Amino acid sequence: MSDDPPVGGGRIGGIVLAGGRSSRFGRDKLVEPIDGKPLLNHAIEAVLAVASDVVVVVALDARRQVPSGARVVHDTDAFQGPLAGVGVGLAALQPDVERVIVVGGDMPTLAPRVLRRLLDGLDRNATAVLLGTDGEAPPLPAAYGRRAASVAVQVLLAAGERRLRALPERLAASVILAADWAEDDPTASTLRDIDRPEDL
Repeated sequence: MSDDPPVGGGRIGGIVLAGGRSSRFGRDKLVEPIDGKPLLNHAIEAVLAVASDVVVVVALDARRQVPSGARVVHDTDAFQGPLAGVGVGLAALQPDVERVIVVGGDMPTLAPRVLRRLLDGLDRNATAVLLGTDGEAPPLPAAYGRRAASVAVQVLLAAGERRLRALPERLAASVILAADWAEDDPTASTLRDIDRPEDL
C-alpha cells in the first residue's frame, strides 16, 4: 500500500476491472501466470502502490483470490460491460475516497509512477485524465474525480450506453501528452493489455 499522502485531499481509490469473458483469449486469461503469479495480480499490485482502497470488480458469479489490501466486488448484472463495472466499483469504494484510478485486470505492466501522474492531473477543471499516445487516448488506465464520474456513469447507463470510452468523453478528459508520461515509462508498458495468448 502506498505511503504517499493522498493527492488533493481525501483518500485515493482504485478500481480493477476483471469482469470480462476472456472470449478472445479462449480461456480465463486473468489466471494465466506471468513471472510466477496470475496476470490479474500484477494489475492489482500496481494499483495498490498508489491507492489505499482498491476494489476488483468481477463477474456476477465469479470467484477470485486477490492480493492482501484489495477486495472483490461483483457486477450487479451479468456482462453489462466495463462502464457498468466502473459504476459498481465507484459505489463500493469507501465514502472518503475522492480520486480514483481505473485499470484493466489484463494490464500486467502498469507503471505506478504513471498512475500517480494520472492522479496528479485531476483538479477542479479536469475530472478525468487519460494517457495520450499516437494521437489517441485509450480509456484505460484513467483517473477520475469520484463524484463527477459517479454522476456521469449513472447518466450514461440510464441512456443505454455501455462503452467505457463514453465516460471520459462526457467528462471532457484532460490528456497527458505521450512525451510527458514517457519520462516515467519509456517503453509505454503501462498500455500493454492481454487479449490473446500471443500477447503474453
